[in-house]
Amino acid sequence: MPRGRSPGYEVQRDAILAQAAHLFARGGYPATSMNQVAQACGLSKATLYHYFEDKYSLLLSLTDGQVSRLLLLVSPASRDSLTPAQAQQQLHALICSFVAEYVHAQDAHRVLTEDVKFLQPPDRERVLGKERDIVAAFARLVGGIRPDLHQALLAKPLTMLLFGMINWLFTWMKPGGSMSHDALAPMVADLFLGGLGALALPPGLDLPADVLAQAGKHVKKRVTKPNLKGDSA
Repeated sequence: MPRGRSPGYEVQRDAILAQAAHLFARGGYPATSMNQVAQACGLSKATLYHYFEDKYSLLLSLTDGQVSRLLLLVSPASRDSLTPAQAQQQLHALICSFVAEYVHAQDAHRVLTEDVKFLQPPDRERVLGKERDIVAAFARLVGGIRPDLHQALLAKPLTMLLFGMINWLFTWMKPGGSMSHDALAPMVADLFLGGLGALALPPGLDLPADVLAQAGKHVKKRVTKPNLKGDSA
């Protein structure tokens, strides 16, 4: 009978992935060797190959694993009809969950962001497909909060703006820094949702009158800008 895996197999495998993610994130996937990964893990190269057949399998496990974890975060997001208040509550919680994941898995997220281009086309398409599913889940909630934005085909572009804000946290936010993710996450959510509520539809959209009227209800009164030039004499 074939021997089963030891109880510590998955623990060791996860430790190898963590070290590989750190090396890929710091030096880049192309410049990192399996020798470097083995040394960082305190393993022989032969032992490393017992867990991963080559460097590519490390990259695939890291990128697919990270995007799959993110996809699990959005899976509880309801596809059912939600009130705007319910959609806003779900989106607020989801933004906070993503910020926390990004901060705790900075190396893996950086690899997903920067090294997915090195995957073979079928593998890359699978990973990117999961990313599209994540964006679609966020966009559904944006459209649930502001149905007029959905009808104006703006829910997805606004979702991409949100990801533009949070995808690059790893470039400046360091674990153990002056601001924790617990403090930052609700700030990100409040900033996006506050802007979403104040957003006016671009002029000239060919939308039904009731949709345009509903959009107007969401937009807060604009503050009149002061005359900085002063009164003319």
